Amino acid sequence: MYKILLCLFILGLTTQSFAQIIKPVELSEVVVYATNYKYLHSLASEEPAPVPVQMLERKVAAFNLKDSEYYQDDYDLYHVNFYIPEGTILAAYDKDGKIIRTAERFKDVSLPKSVRNAVVNRFPGWTITKDIYLVYYHEDKGVNKKYKIKLENGDKVIRVKVDEKGQFL
Repeated sequence: MYKILLCLFILGLTTQSFAQIIKPVELSEVVVYATNYKYLHSLASEEPAPVPVQMLERKVAAFNLKDSEYYQDDYDLYHVNFYIPEGTILAAYDKDGKIIRTAERFKDVSLPKSVRNAVVNRFPGWTITKDIYLVYYHEDKGVNKKYKIKLENGDKVIRVKVDEKGQFL
């Protein structure tokens, strides 16, 4: 019995020693193109956007137009809609897959600290019941971000517009 256990122990050690041999494998070269880096870079701000917004914006930037089912060489402009429960993005791509412009709309996302502080300071005692986050990106004009906020205080209701820095429009 002792010899059988010893043989099984030695056999177990020898099979593991063969598993440690690593053969070097040479991988093929991969080229990464950042065609929509301007879009993501222009959307960056001091305060990060909410997670669902960031997730959808990254999907828009990473979308490969040429691999999509409706790509044809005949067209110069493509409009693609991206949806999640919190919002939508309508993106316009050129024939090379570069983002020309976007229109983004998100409902009831968490507001940045600067916007919350501006609303609380200007309207004390009011509560934020709804908000809509709008982003307009254009390749040449840049980014325009604003928030439409619905405030309630008892029976009173007001709507205000605020930019991303907390300035009222």
